Amino acid sequence: MERLKNCLLKKPSKNDLDDGLETATEYTERWTSVRIIYYTMFLMSLGFSIILTGVWPYLDKLDPHAGKEFLGWIVGANPVGQMIFSPLVGWWGNRLGSIRLPLLCSLALFSIASGIYACLEMFPTHQKYWMLYSRFLIGVSSSSVAVCRSYLSAATKVKERTGAVSMVSLAQTLGFIVGPVLQGAVTLFGEDGLPLIKNKLHLNMYTATGWINVFMGILNFCLFLPFVFKEKRIAAREAMMQQGLQSEKETWKSMKPDYLSAWTLICAFFILVFNFVFLETLATPLTMDMFAWTKGEALYYMAWIMAVGAILASAMFLMIDPLCKRIPEQQVLIWGGFFLMVLGRAVYIPMSDSPPKLALPENETLTAMRMEDSMSAYVYGSNFTDVRSNMTRVDFDYGGPITTTDPITMVDAKDFLGCPPAQEWCKTTRGMTITQFLIGYAFTAIGYPIGVTLITTIFSKILGPRPQGTWMGIMTGSGCLSRALGPVFLSTIYTKYGLYWTFGSTAVMMAGTMLWLWQMRQRLVPIPYDASCKGEELVAVIAKQEQAMDQKKTSEEATDQQLNGNPKDSNATGDS
Repeated sequence: MERLKNCLLKKPSKNDLDDGLETATEYTERWTSVRIIYYTMFLMSLGFSIILTGVWPYLDKLDPHAGKEFLGWIVGANPVGQMIFSPLVGWWGNRLGSIRLPLLCSLALFSIASGIYACLEMFPTHQKYWMLYSRFLIGVSSSSVAVCRSYLSAATKVKERTGAVSMVSLAQTLGFIVGPVLQGAVTLFGEDGLPLIKNKLHLNMYTATGWINVFMGILNFCLFLPFVFKEKRIAAREAMMQQGLQSEKETWKSMKPDYLSAWTLICAFFILVFNFVFLETLATPLTMDMFAWTKGEALYYMAWIMAVGAILASAMFLMIDPLCKRIPEQQVLIWGGFFLMVLGRAVYIPMSDSPPKLALPENETLTAMRMEDSMSAYVYGSNFTDVRSNMTRVDFDYGGPITTTDPITMVDAKDFLGCPPAQEWCKTTRGMTITQFLIGYAFTAIGYPIGVTLITTIFSKILGPRPQGTWMGIMTGSGCLSRALGPVFLSTIYTKYGLYWTFGSTAVMMAGTMLWLWQMRQRLVPIPYDASCKGEELVAVIAKQEQAMDQKKTSEEATDQQLNGNPKDSNATGDS
């Protein structure tokens, strides 16, 4: 128990208390509250990701007629709810001057909504709409992310903030990783599971995820009770001491943030998250189109690729803080974050000499096709006149012999592998290699954590010690909007225009943002505490202080001259 307590409580070093801003006890309480914020951010990510792999079979079991179109609404309900309510919850936290009540309400709502998700089979009708409602409420509860980020900015010193934001980002990433793992673990319950209420409620592989959220939400609720979570804000006190002002409110009111830089970072955050979420959404259909993977193969291989990418991203989160102690943060953001993301998009532009493997069902009644003289199990088609590959070229008007295989080995006609001819660009574009895909994903796994962490860090420093709930809500909302628009972009650009337009446009989008950040790099710095960079009120205060000091100095010099005599007068008298 003592070891667990030591892990949760952070003890200060001598250097941590040199500035005189807090005592050792206050330091420990402050960092305990910060670590509770880490857990909260982890839980909000977990609440979104834990149902992603199981929501479709759960919906299909409850309502077989719901369809995949309704599934899209259910998945999108979470970010939409978070997008709408993040600025409102952030504003509420600012008005109260405390994050405790907004977080307690959010966590209570999170637990209730998760309980609804776990008890959907008890509703006699409209179960799919109750599922949609529960996911929307979980999204609303996730708007507490805004006040969490706001508090993190207020509860850390400037030198601590980069490391703290990195750990928050790591906690969120771990939430996205652990969620599907927990869903996989509870599959041991099976579809029938254990009866909780006979013939009405069961603990199975679908409802268990909801109950996990309920339990962890209640635990998080308890952590925010007054005897555990104690709000310790230090950013405004740090600025007040460095400026020599009398109150924290006077301090942050006197510091005018650079609004152009703030909105630049909000837009950059939107672009960055959009590109990342878009790739996550596109990855499975892209690999199925380019590499002719089955659904099972795509899910299996992508699970491993994403797992390795998550490990790589987690390592980057831990490296950001020491890296930024050697290189300016804005330089790391531009070259380590956005430049690598640009490369990740550019690498995906087709470079292969061979075409994509085109799925061509010659006859709807046939379930497999094979050329007599081909060793391949599938027929691939292309309208390239010069194909340098080991694939058999098949013209669209091919009328040659086709042999059928034994019915046991047949593939369903609906599952022809490769790039579907319904996507017209499949017939005219070149393919992507697996090496391209892996390199691009690696660039993304490195660039995204650097970018998202440093945007949030620099953003909080630009705003200064002022309450940041509303601003953090706007930034969180922009990220949610990008998550909602990703699938729309997928359905309009990728399916209609193909790889060149998809990755060319996203590469240009990222490159344009990178160039603008480079143009703004001199302004992407914390609010300095010198008079030339403060608001008019602070300039006036400091001018008065300097004037008073000059008058005092002049008075002291005059007094010294009177007491000691004027050296010049003495010399003049001696000469005469």
